[in-house]
Amino acid sequence: MKVLKFGGTSVGSVESIRAVVEIVKQERQQNNSIILVVSAISGLTNLLTKMSEEASLGSFDENDLKLFQDKHFEIVKALIDVPNQNPILTKLKLLMNELEALLEGVEILKELSPQTKDLILSFGERCSALLIAKVMQEYVGDSLAVNASDYIVTDHNFGQANVIEEKSFQNIQQLAKGHSDKLLVVTGFIAANEEGRVTTLGRGGSDYTAALIGAALHVEQIEIWTDVNGMMTADPRFVNKAFSLENLSYTEAMELSYFGAKVIYPPTMAPAFKLRIPILIKNTFQPDFEGTKIQFDSQPTDFPIKGISSIKDIALVNIKGSGLVGKLGFSGKLFSLLAQHHINIVLITQSSSEHSITLAIHHNEVEKAKQLIEEEFCLEIAAKWLEPIEVEENLGIIAIVGENMKKTVGVSGKLFYALGRNGINVRAIAQGSSEYNISVVINENDLSKALNAVHDAFFNHLKKTIHVFNVGVGNIGSTFLNQLEKQKDFLGKIMISK
Repeated sequence: MKVLKFGGTSVGSVESIRAVVEIVKQERQQNNSIILVVSAISGLTNLLTKMSEEASLGSFDENDLKLFQDKHFEIVKALIDVPNQNPILTKLKLLMNELEALLEGVEILKELSPQTKDLILSFGERCSALLIAKVMQEYVGDSLAVNASDYIVTDHNFGQANVIEEKSFQNIQQLAKGHSDKLLVVTGFIAANEEGRVTTLGRGGSDYTAALIGAALHVEQIEIWTDVNGMMTADPRFVNKAFSLENLSYTEAMELSYFGAKVIYPPTMAPAFKLRIPILIKNTFQPDFEGTKIQFDSQPTDFPIKGISSIKDIALVNIKGSGLVGKLGFSGKLFSLLAQHHINIVLITQSSSEHSITLAIHHNEVEKAKQLIEEEFCLEIAAKWLEPIEVEENLGIIAIVGENMKKTVGVSGKLFYALGRNGINVRAIAQGSSEYNISVVINENDLSKALNAVHDAFFNHLKKTIHVFNVGVGNIGSTFLNQLEKQKDFLGKIMISK
């Protein structure tokens, strides 16, 4: 058995859903038993968020509600035969009416609780699953839309609910056993607490749903179908030479995704990691491309690193002073303070003399963090045991990742040489004892240059660029151009062979 999860772009248009149908048909032809997990249509979760927040302020745009409805109706009319359209249009219309009533209630009360917001957001997946199940019924075979909130049980933490795995696994196993003859199309992202109130699973929630189903049923493989060719050596928006990775270990995938790669959100894949279920990242629009396989063990590679990732909008908070030296519990007190106020620390570095601690924090949280630290340690600052808290902004992080790094001498030297020769100043450095990751903080304006420089340093034998400038066409210039012209076939063969 396999679990196939299709993201918003994969179910976002008539053409993409046709591609999904072909993928499912092919799996069925290979006699694979599959379960589908689907996200909301691309862009509609954001639209639901917008409508709910506007309703809480006293008015939402009814055109947005019409747009939400039309997106689904257009797909029904394009993909389902006219005689079969009425039942699905009726079901979708009932959901739209329920959604409208909820929004009107929020509008009247001018109040949007986390519980109500989760319920409103659930309509994206509920409509998507109904729609995709009907399309599969039309083209593939007997299908059933499944509302995951009937099976996945969570706590009461609306917006970022924690799954109660034992109960959820039992429910999922009963679901699969009771409908083994049907193609199940399950809503991603949503669940329900023990009172049956809808909750959402937070960032990467649909991946989480796929992982939970996969773990509960001990499937052979989980496939995440998206709009890119797996995970790449670097962000292709910044690095033209970036290429897809054939395989990654769980650790490498987590490191790369934490530092910017958005293809999957690894914490949501933890249920699969525990059971060592392989995860395959595939492209819905290029299904023949092999994609990236994420598994427990890292496969052999000729490169010392697997990939490079980056984060923008970072700020540094520098805490220094003689009062830090040898003082027990200072770090614990500092980190507990930030954790209590839900401030995420991206990177930490401390001098060996214990004279300073530097924290990398997302830009939008840095002022709050600075204020909290100043209030908590006001006596130490007043006594000059601590210097005034310093903040550096407009920074970014670049991280190189790979399990092979710990077996390779000179990786850090190559990284810093590549940055230094391109005039990129390093503001902070962090490396774990596992040697899976080296992270450096640099100016945000240097991120693109740094990514290209580091990518060339570690992957340069694949494709090396030489820039040649010819000024003028005198005797030397014209002779050089003539030589290039005569040798172009030979040079072309060399470049292809390399």
